[in-house]
Amino acid sequence: MYTRRTRYLLLGAVVTIGLLGVILLQAPEPTRAVDELMDDPSTYVDQEIAVRGEVRDGSIDNSTFVFILHGMTHELIIDYSDASVSNGLGDNRTVYAQGVLRMIDGEYVLEAQIIKTSCPSKYEEEPNE
Repeated sequence: MYTRRTRYLLLGAVVTIGLLGVILLQAPEPTRAVDELMDDPSTYVDQEIAVRGEVRDGSIDNSTFVFILHGMTHELIIDYSDASVSNGLGDNRTVYAQGVLRMIDGEYVLEAQIIKTSCPSKYEEEPNE
């Protein structure tokens, strides 16, 4: 029916189209800065989003699993009670949080499923002992 070469070309085309389809359908949501998100948060309520910012100093509460992520002008409450958290969550660390944005008691809260922290820089000052 088809020559061997034609069958290989058809198979290659089908595999290529399949891979492109998977890549396009699984494209990750772009990461937004806290300020960018909080400029118009109502458009993202009940949607899965990814946000990055810095942990506000002293805001981590390990009893309620909440901390505050801030940008230059805005803040966002992060609920990490159901999240997979990488090592190194601490004050003033840059954090990537992925989850669903909710409106709870008049405040926007990101119910995070994934929390990733930046690696400490080798150029940061060592704490004084």
